[in-house]
Amino acid sequence: MRRFLSALMIAAAPFVAQAQTLRVGVIGQDAGTLDPHRASASQDKGTVGWMYNGLMRFPPGSADPARLEPDLAERYERSADGLTYSFVLRQGVTFHDGSPLEAEDVAFSLRRAADARRSAFSGDQGAIESIEVISPRELRVRLRTLVPGALGLFADYHGGNIVSRRADEGGQPPGTGPFRLERVGGGTARLVANDAYFRGRPNLRAIDIRFILSDQTRELAFTAGELDLIGGRREQRWVERMRAQPNTVVDVFGPGEFRTVLINTRSAPLDDPRVRRAIQHTVDVPAIVRFVGADVATIWPGPVPPGYLGATDQVPRFAPDLNRARALLTEAGHPNGITLRAVVSSISAQLPIMEVIQAQLRRANIRLEMNVVEHTTYHQQIRQDLSQLTFYGAARYPVADSYLSAFYHSDSSPGRPTASLNFAHCAAADAEITGARTEADEARQIALWRTAQAKVIEAGCSIPLFDLRQVWVRRANLDLGYRLEGALNLAPPITEATRLR
Repeated sequence: MRRFLSALMIAAAPFVAQAQTLRVGVIGQDAGTLDPHRASASQDKGTVGWMYNGLMRFPPGSADPARLEPDLAERYERSADGLTYSFVLRQGVTFHDGSPLEAEDVAFSLRRAADARRSAFSGDQGAIESIEVISPRELRVRLRTLVPGALGLFADYHGGNIVSRRADEGGQPPGTGPFRLERVGGGTARLVANDAYFRGRPNLRAIDIRFILSDQTRELAFTAGELDLIGGRREQRWVERMRAQPNTVVDVFGPGEFRTVLINTRSAPLDDPRVRRAIQHTVDVPAIVRFVGADVATIWPGPVPPGYLGATDQVPRFAPDLNRARALLTEAGHPNGITLRAVVSSISAQLPIMEVIQAQLRRANIRLEMNVVEHTTYHQQIRQDLSQLTFYGAARYPVADSYLSAFYHSDSSPGRPTASLNFAHCAAADAEITGARTEADEARQIALWRTAQAKVIEAGCSIPLFDLRQVWVRRANLDLGYRLEGALNLAPPITEATRLR
């Protein structure tokens, strides 16, 4: 009998070990970089989020900046002028290499994140003017000027992630998160549990990641039982099909990547506001959202995505009206219509939408000539001002300024030294966008943002389309340990509480 039980335990051991290992399929060919201050690619953000902490954190399952809470910090204080933040660190936190977390590590991390040579997020972290280490557990950070949503600079996202001050000595920068990197390369990565994690020993023993670019291959691996969690296709029919699979849960959550058509206000004939208004009356956004699917696409009329602090849907609206569009074109001197050009990416997330828009515009005698190119070339050409209508999808830190400054302030127009994503050359709300950045009163700041959004739409700078939400699929026995409503790192957080039942 004893030999039988021993044999049974030995036979069961591989199953137990496997059951403790989460198998994840991530969209991509391979990891780009898992250095948290350089990891800007979508396929890296989720993995980084499983390994690092910030002074503050978004509670697991939330992407709401109003809900930020202390993480590596035990507590914090903000000065009355909003420029100084003081932090007291938790006791007993250690890095993956066993060294203790100290204020010097936090200071090093924030300086590293602000250094363009070592960080992809230096533009954001550059708002930090000085960092003073007061004691091994205390530090004080001073900002150069007021920053909208400033507490996000210290959150578990992008440049807010904390690494050991030995990070630049080579290898993967040591973090403090529930999992640490064991190996990466060849289209795979393996994380193992950090049993000294300050929030408790993780339930999972390891996370095995496969980077799989093909949607079909990821799906086949999931349905064959090879994966427990995969990044999904953000398409309605695919979501519905996967929901019909046995023992399967489909998670659709935000923040999404907000889709917008930017109208080049400096390019004839679009320099005439009547022509821009005609386009606004021609593009049928509800029809586009029906095409994409109501579960994955959230319609939104404002230029700042839904869910962002300061976003509003109280903006001018221009219902589809082909007669009005044709009348505006005639009034502008184009009774026979106009011809526009657009640089369009060949990726499936963009080209089909632009083909729908092309067909809609044709009904008002607006001919859209599309130069379809591969995605890298698309990014190059739109930054050279070669497109009159530019379809763009993006996710940013969920505060209104992050979108308004990048997409609608004239400083962000192509050709400017500070060029970003203002392919519309919009300048209609510069005063409000600039004023909100330094407004200490939150109510007045939000009022300025709302006015800016209304002015952007009134000026015909863009046609907001929809928020394309994140889609992940998991086995029903994967208990995330929280309610998933949002995830700023674009993947479900895997925490110490996550487990396979």
